[in-house]
Amino acid sequence: MDLQTAETRIQELRSLLNQYGYEYYVLDKPSVPDAEYDRLMQELIQLEEQFPQLKTLDSPTVRVGGAVLDMFEKVEHRIPMLSLGNAFNEQDLRDFDRRVRQAVGDYVSYVCELKIDGLAVSLRYEDGLFVQGSTRGDGTIGEDITANLKTIKSIPLRLKEPISIEVRGEAYMPKRSFEALNEARKERGEELFANPRNAAAGSLRQLDPKIAASRRLDIFLYAIGNPEVIGAATHSDSLDQLDKLGFKTNKERRKCATIDDVLAYIHNWTEKRPQLPYEIDGIVIKVDSLAQQEELGTTAKNPRWAIAYKFPAEEVVTTLLDIEVSVGRTGVITPTAILTPVKVAGTTVQRASLHNEDLIREKDIRIGDKVVVKKAGDIIPEVVNVLAGERTGEEVDFQMPTHCPECGSELVRLEGEVALRCINPKCPAQIREGLIHFVSRNAMNIEGLGEKVISQLFAAKLISDVADIYKLTREQLLALERMGEKSVSNLLAAIEASKGNSLEKLLFGLGIRHVGAKAAKTLAIQFDTMEKLAAASKEQLIAIAEIGDKMADSIVSFFEQEEAKELIQELVAAGVNMEYKGAKPVSAAELDSIFAGKTVVLTGKLEQLTRSEAKEKLESLGANVSGSVSKKTNLVIAGADAGSKLTKAQELGIEVWDEEKLLEELNK
Repeated sequence: MDLQTAETRIQELRSLLNQYGYEYYVLDKPSVPDAEYDRLMQELIQLEEQFPQLKTLDSPTVRVGGAVLDMFEKVEHRIPMLSLGNAFNEQDLRDFDRRVRQAVGDYVSYVCELKIDGLAVSLRYEDGLFVQGSTRGDGTIGEDITANLKTIKSIPLRLKEPISIEVRGEAYMPKRSFEALNEARKERGEELFANPRNAAAGSLRQLDPKIAASRRLDIFLYAIGNPEVIGAATHSDSLDQLDKLGFKTNKERRKCATIDDVLAYIHNWTEKRPQLPYEIDGIVIKVDSLAQQEELGTTAKNPRWAIAYKFPAEEVVTTLLDIEVSVGRTGVITPTAILTPVKVAGTTVQRASLHNEDLIREKDIRIGDKVVVKKAGDIIPEVVNVLAGERTGEEVDFQMPTHCPECGSELVRLEGEVALRCINPKCPAQIREGLIHFVSRNAMNIEGLGEKVISQLFAAKLISDVADIYKLTREQLLALERMGEKSVSNLLAAIEASKGNSLEKLLFGLGIRHVGAKAAKTLAIQFDTMEKLAAASKEQLIAIAEIGDKMADSIVSFFEQEEAKELIQELVAAGVNMEYKGAKPVSAAELDSIFAGKTVVLTGKLEQLTRSEAKEKLESLGANVSGSVSKKTNLVIAGADAGSKLTKAQELGIEVWDEEKLLEELNK
């Protein structure tokens, strides 16, 4: 395909994908099957790879996540992002209404909107193109999270009109995405997010945009920072204008003529709140007239024309029937409260984590107590406190076991840790949890081999370590409950396919302590094969920037174990790949560049390049771009407002360039 034909086709594909994406993610009215959308996206990706000069900033392909960021740049909001004052009851709202009417007269109407429980963000568009997105921060200074926000498919990369505008919204994680994320984290033995708000914030503050892309976030836009650019007279009109520009706004908003109408709206959504596919933590009430908003003005922190009604946390009383303990993949013993079933925030709760022994002692929790339970962030059940005044004398103090409930080994509390831990490597519970981790998505990703099936296989003594997974037969699987011919065929195919995974997947799946998914990839790239990694010394390991003492010790200890050596040999015999299959960084020796093999630090604000663009260009020329200045640093690139890194470089006598010098060398 020639360049002109490719350009025409790329434009067609972008137009189709933008239209289909708008219908699916904003209007919730898809017009084509997912498979068709995916096919067109793949075609566009391939064409842009073949003709990189035709890729643009508003291409739908940028939503899959770009280069990993070194850090987030600070952004000064052109228009401050003020926080809202809070109301907690009807009287607070009536007082707000009275203050408004005293200031602007009785002819006032309000707009009520659901208060989405997420992360406030600002989006800036120049001539219709999305150029920057940032967090609220302190209202004046936020963080540039443009790359992560581009992965949210309901955010338009180009507006329907070439307008320069700044809009505010709430990025959030839908309940379905939150549940899927926590399920995946549970499989990997990672700490669960407490609520969708924390999960959304954590996703948007990932330095790797691909992680944000995988989290399936969404957004509702709720305000224009500079409404004068669209000539709106009311807030409700400005929201309608946002719809026309291609933004996603929340359609549950309502215009209210009186404060009684506002209260009725609040009552309605207090009842209907559990039915929503996303979390809300209150209702926002705004004066509709923009002229009246201007007349009311703001305090130092809050607008006088808006207020947020906060839902009270729902707390219920139930009985703590028992405390059970479970053993995790790393041997940590976790106590769990068993409760008389009770409804909290729309769902029935009968278990709540007690985290550790110290918390139980601190709250003086006893078996048989009447306890107050709520859902942290309306999601995770927790015991708030004990109703000690209702004790009968029959309550029983809880004692943490001294020995593992699964294998009987003596429990230990490692130095600096709160949790008790079973350190028996042959503990059945740890083995079972380790098997579940091995097959999880970020590890070997064996679809169909989830927690329930692993537990069945383990209970039936068909698997006792991860190598046994590759010895399973059709007959063994068919004998399991709810496993038919098709399920078994699919599972065997998935097990076979997993043998071809790149080395980092296997390394992460083995569950070496302190080695997460990112470290596993770093190790795979550095050592290339399992054999070389297994032979690595601590000194070789800590020479890698991302590997510290604790992780290095853990890696060396793992490969010194006879059991680990035997396991690796069994996996080799089963045909499991032991080599890194990803793209290898170009070595310094292969590059004719003054940056090849040098350690470079970027600091301050660059004017013509973003931090990630500069990092990507330098790394493509063989540089190692570091986040901190040390004696090993060869060069520092200092932009505007460079701070302590520049000072340290000058103290150490390290060469310092400005952006102009950098561009001069890059363009040679």
